[in-house]
Amino acid sequence: MDHISLSFEELESVEQVNRVTTALMTLDGVESAEVGRHGAEVEGNVRRETLIAAVEKLGIKAN
Repeated sequence: MDHISLSFEELESVEQVNRVTTALMTLDGVESAEVGRHGAEVEGNVRRETLIAAVEKLGIKAN
């Protein structure tokens, strides 16, 4: 299992945090995702690029 840290532009609301958490947790291979206002810590067998794409699909720039 891999540990991947993501950073992204500041989330402005709890709703955005929840949307990012849901987007990450629904990806195949993600075991856990802890999302805060400035980033996320993800555990699982998933590619970093897949995580970034899921966040950016919500209109949030990630790296």
